[in-house]
Amino acid sequence: MAVIRLAGGDLFIWSPTALTEGLRAAVESLGTVSHLIAPNSLHHLFLADWKRAFPEARLHAPPGLWEKRRDLAFDHDLADGPMQNWAGEIDQVVMRGNVITTEVVFFHVPSGTVLFTDLLQQLSASRFSGWRALVARWDLMTGPEPAVPRKFRLAFTDRRAARAAIGHVLSWPAKRVLMAHGTPVSEDGRALIRRAFRWLSR
Repeated sequence: MAVIRLAGGDLFIWSPTALTEGLRAAVESLGTVSHLIAPNSLHHLFLADWKRAFPEARLHAPPGLWEKRRDLAFDHDLADGPMQNWAGEIDQVVMRGNVITTEVVFFHVPSGTVLFTDLLQQLSASRFSGWRALVARWDLMTGPEPAVPRKFRLAFTDRRAARAAIGHVLSWPAKRVLMAHGTPVSEDGRALIRRAFRWLSR
């Protein structure tokens, strides 16, 4: 999860996690929760809790989530290019062509931070043992730097669309990279992204 405070004080909640009382209090101390972002069709489990807690917040859905979560009344579809509410502060592009999920990648302009959800991951090898350790290593999830897991690489059936999207990502002057599953990268973010997606050009 990430919290971005927009220039007007509204909060942009990216990939919201389980809402505890402590987390709610911490978030409320930062500003008004106005936007709840599901960045792909896999990160949506706690949206209903957040919407109940912040009924005035707008729900934003990536491609494919409307059909999966018919119990939620989404306000907007996430597409290429920023919403008017955060234009100039956050840019975004849709990574299409993957049969597992369609992910929206965001770029926070003031901090130079790119936000990936599942398409970049790096987990500690100590989290796994036995056959799970073998699977995690095969899936490129425990390497020396964040990488695109092998299962997601294989699921890109439209590589032309993926290359176009990652080309847009690489146009951003990225300094940092934030992932839902991995330690944040604090420098040379664009170089890391270029290395992580080099396989797309092969």
